[in-house]
Amino acid sequence: MNKILFSSLSKKFVMALAGLFLLMFLPVHLIINLMLLKSDPVPFNRAAHFMATFPVVKIVEIALIAAILIHISWGIFLQIQNWLARPVGYAGGNKSETSFFSRFMIWTGASVLTFLVLHFFNFYFIKLGLVPGDPENFYSVAHNLFKISAYNYIYLICFVLLGLHLFHAFSSAFQTLGLNHRIWTPVVKVFHRIWTPVVKVFALIYSILIPAGFAYISLTLWLFR
Repeated sequence: MNKILFSSLSKKFVMALAGLFLLMFLPVHLIINLMLLKSDPVPFNRAAHFMATFPVVKIVEIALIAAILIHISWGIFLQIQNWLARPVGYAGGNKSETSFFSRFMIWTGASVLTFLVLHFFNFYFIKLGLVPGDPENFYSVAHNLFKISAYNYIYLICFVLLGLHLFHAFSSAFQTLGLNHRIWTPVVKVFHRIWTPVVKVFALIYSILIPAGFAYISLTLWLFR
């Protein structure tokens, strides 16, 4: 029993670390994608070329893919473990806001995974030469994709669900990493009462601004370009 418990806690801890690493990557990705709004394709293509060729970035890219695989695979494992541990749903009673987001994390995560597969196919696989496309002109590739209505619908829906996923994931990651420990001293508990609302506010702002930024790019290129 202890081994199972330790294993679950370990997976949650590593999953939280991987998730926080991904959270740091999203703003960088958004800043680069905002270059798609420029009429000049050179800045975006240069940034894409730099991200594809600079050795340090390539190492970070490997770490990023590893983080994605760890976060997804262990998230699925833990969710299945939770389902097996509680095969019968709640009989009634009040459900907290956290439990609401927790119950739907697997589904919002699945939507994000769907988008990642689509994104890898349309961009990353072009860079690897697995699908047709010009890896030196991702500006045109992106603009052509955003002219497709169905792509924009999928893109926007996935980023709305990503926002829901990020809101709970951010707070949950900090809790998993020890910011909610019961053995804290009274002084640290006072800090915790101050810190927890700050984390929740930051999580709310982050989970709105990041998806909204990507959605703004999609809507602008789709409707006004």
